[in-house]
Amino acid sequence: MRKLIAAPLCAVALTLAACSGSDGGDNFAFHSPGGQTEIFYDEADRKPLAGFEGESLMREGETISLSDFEGQVVVLNAWGQWCAPCRAEVDDLEEIHQHLQAQNTGTVLGINVRDPNPQIARDFVTDNGVTYPSIYDPPFKTAAQLGGVPSSVIPTTIVLDKQHRPAAVFLRAVTAQEIIEVTDRLAGEA
Repeated sequence: MRKLIAAPLCAVALTLAACSGSDGGDNFAFHSPGGQTEIFYDEADRKPLAGFEGESLMREGETISLSDFEGQVVVLNAWGQWCAPCRAEVDDLEEIHQHLQAQNTGTVLGINVRDPNPQIARDFVTDNGVTYPSIYDPPFKTAAQLGGVPSSVIPTTIVLDKQHRPAAVFLRAVTAQEIIEVTDRLAGEA
């Protein structure tokens, strides 16, 4: 009887041990203290994101990777053309992108989510004169690589420093002024 119980217990223990791998606390793990919608991380407390890549929304067959922007400040923005706050902030995000490009310090990288037809999202990008790249990720699988950022909150903007560590997270629509203040500070960091 003990052998009959011991074998399944060992199997469960091995399974749990295999599934509970630890990164030793080296990667970013999102949490929102007190339900905050704006979270800022001091430089000493920042941890890197796991790398990620996805299909380009506008250039079929191409892949966009976070590593494509090595050494640059990156403003990640999860958006959908169906999302009213996303529509409201698109001009601000384009202004941020143009500012980063003019300063040669970074980019905005969109992550299009929950749009089942990529052509609808492409039309939105074209109609609004958006020049920054976007990954097409309808199920928002990228969220898993973003340290547990909630996939249910759209829009979400994550500002990464030049080492691609989250420096600020906004769980709401953003303005150009507030993000440019953050990106300018980050561009000046070592």
